[in-house]
Amino acid sequence: MEADVFIIGTGQAGVPLATRLAAAGKRVVIAERGELGGTCVNTGCTPTKTLVASARAAHVARTVGRLGVKTSGVEVDFPAVIARKDRIVAQWQSGVTRRLSGVERLTLLRGHARFVDERTVEVDGERHHAKVVVINTGCRPSRPPIEDLDSVPTLDNRTVMELRALPEHLLVLGGGYIGCEFGQMFRRFGSQVSVVDGNAHLLAREDEAVSAALEGVFRAEGIALHLGQRPTRVTREANGVAMTVEKSVVRGSHLLVATGRVPNTLDLGCDRAGVALDARGFVTTDGQYRTSAQGVYAVGDVAGEPQFTHVAWDDHRILFDLLMGRSERGRHHRVIPSVVFTDPQVARVGLTAREAKAQGLRHEVATYPFGHVARAIEVDETAGVHEEVIDHDTERLLGASIVGAEAGELIHVFGALMQAGASARHLVDGEAAHPTFCEGLQSALMSLPRFALG
Repeated sequence: MEADVFIIGTGQAGVPLATRLAAAGKRVVIAERGELGGTCVNTGCTPTKTLVASARAAHVARTVGRLGVKTSGVEVDFPAVIARKDRIVAQWQSGVTRRLSGVERLTLLRGHARFVDERTVEVDGERHHAKVVVINTGCRPSRPPIEDLDSVPTLDNRTVMELRALPEHLLVLGGGYIGCEFGQMFRRFGSQVSVVDGNAHLLAREDEAVSAALEGVFRAEGIALHLGQRPTRVTREANGVAMTVEKSVVRGSHLLVATGRVPNTLDLGCDRAGVALDARGFVTTDGQYRTSAQGVYAVGDVAGEPQFTHVAWDDHRILFDLLMGRSERGRHHRVIPSVVFTDPQVARVGLTAREAKAQGLRHEVATYPFGHVARAIEVDETAGVHEEVIDHDTERLLGASIVGAEAGELIHVFGALMQAGASARHLVDGEAAHPTFCEGLQSALMSLPRFALG
């Protein structure tokens, strides 16, 4: 088959890119070897945030006495929680199927696609050539090099959501996004939870104040944290697994490995197409998604960090304009927010204070307790902190981090300011409704002498 564009993978960049190109008159082929929709729909955003909602409901029901409301007999029907998750995933999967079905000039192939030559892809023995090939194959869970890890049963972000019985004691290896979300989730469902990470703090890429705020919440909820302790060995025991760390042995009934993700490029045949990979196996691209091979592009997680659904979706938007000759805008210099859907949420956009310092930027940092915000006090959601980084000379916002209720919504205020290249003073001079969480954004900035009331 000859095509104008061949897309490998139906993730959050591949599907909208395929349908829009077909609508624009291109002959498009898109191939998928797994479930339609990629990580987000099947093993990422959709199922995990559905489970997070159930876990939060259980937690609120148990702790609502702090608001003067009495409850009793709160129980988690874990099979029902999983069944709800499966229904919502199926709903999104069917939506992707409908979106790709019956589209003029768009062909969907189900099977493993791999390069066999320059811009030539084979799927189930049939070869397809295209003027443009787009790689959107995503990532999969990584396996750390720990002694005897392969000799014990383990869970990853997919299989942990396929359990039908609640683990008695879940060991979580990794204190990043995935480890934190699942760790708190299962603790609220009723499991004992221990998190092990070789870094000194959870969410090690964040500033210490941000990590410390979340760690305080986790400890208060009874999650055991073994931080700054690298695991050296894992062994199987009669009732589960035992993990040897630098200072002790941590035991549990189940082990969730959440130590990052690696790209799906090993069986893609990139060498046959002249597509270069970096040392970790990610496809190397320039600012306009071009790989080392003429006419081959890569978008989404497989092109490296940051690995977020919203980044992949924005990749499709930029690449569509490039392929259609509408724009020369590239992917660099984007303002990209991120959210960890713990409770409280952890959100960030731009630089941390640590990163600003490492880059030698003249900057100031506004730090403000989330619990000083009137709205937080009134709804008893006081855990967290604001941290806002501004340029010392221009007052432009360099970055912001929020730990707190609805942090994932609040962070977009800062993202919009940064996208516009606006001064933080615009937020200081604006008027925030009272009582709202947004007041805290303004109050945090006004804690700096330059913005303080006289």
